[in-house]
Amino acid sequence: MFLLGNFLFAAAKLLNYALQIYMWIIIARAVLSWVSPDPYNPVVRFIYNITEPVMGRIRKYLPVTFGGIDLSPIIIFMLIMFLQEFVVNSLFMMAQRLIMR
Repeated sequence: MFLLGNFLFAAAKLLNYALQIYMWIIIARAVLSWVSPDPYNPVVRFIYNITEPVMGRIRKYLPVTFGGIDLSPIIIFMLIMFLQEFVVNSLFMMAQRLIMR
């Protein structure tokens, strides 16, 4: 049980880091939308390629534009915060219970 607890703890930390990094990438995408970046720049293409699948689905199911402003990053932020509070914290608690046994 100790090994499973450590595995869950490591998985929770890894998931939390991945969600934090994705949140920063979403912020970068929002900042890029304010300027006119070179679309052939590899960094810009990477940011667009990594964020567009999620943002496209949000826009497809919830047309969240308000006065020409795309609100899908805000929806994604809320989803990330929910995942951090629910999934990551649940994994941490499960890991603690398994380690303490």
